[in-house]
Amino acid sequence: MKTEILADSDAVAVRAAGIVASEARCAFAARGRFVMAVSGGRTPWQMLRALAREDVPWAGVHVLQVDERVAPAGDPDRNLTHLRESLLSHAPIPPDHIHAMPVEAADLDQACRDYTSVINALSGIPAVLDLVHLGLGPDGHTASLVPGDPVCDVRDAEVALTGLYQNRRRMTLTYPVLNRSRNILWVVTGAEKAPMLPRLLAGDPTIPAGPIAHGNAFLLADVPAASVLVLGSAPATA
Repeated sequence: MKTEILADSDAVAVRAAGIVASEARCAFAARGRFVMAVSGGRTPWQMLRALAREDVPWAGVHVLQVDERVAPAGDPDRNLTHLRESLLSHAPIPPDHIHAMPVEAADLDQACRDYTSVINALSGIPAVLDLVHLGLGPDGHTASLVPGDPVCDVRDAEVALTGLYQNRRRMTLTYPVLNRSRNILWVVTGAEKAPMLPRLLAGDPTIPAGPIAHGNAFLLADVPAASVLVLGSAPATA
């Protein structure tokens, strides 16, 4: 896994935006569109606002959600609320190119199948996304693949539901579609992530983030998140 350690979350967000923009230009030149999936979090929203200042072929960009809380429209818990605020207010992306997970549906199992159909329409069968952005939780989770949840064992679906986690059920992309992605961009900031970062880099299968493929992955971390690596004299880049 390629790794870069930067000074702070602002620097990580700007660097991440540059990587996404570069991949968007390459994908658009090669295939006429760029399909990315985005996770939630404060630094990702900074990344998306920085992305709005980059040279991006917005008319060909499609944004999927990596995961979403089952909550009403406009709820502050919803990743979609912040995703739309970060992009629609700052970048000329067509509004219908932001593809929301249908977590308001009455039948959530059918909603997972419906979102799979959206992914397939954009990225083929089996779907191969151009880029997936992932974060790392203090408990080792990524996307909404959370410790001890049966969702981590799903191998026959690309979109699935979790049980209750921090008082909400979640809809999430699963390992098969995440690991087929052309690029995986990890954005990890904050000292609370430091104990999990070496385990991510080691591919520790006992944390949900561990089984994510490394060969096509790029990790950006700030100094607080990488403090254990620095103290352990690990290389800053690899």
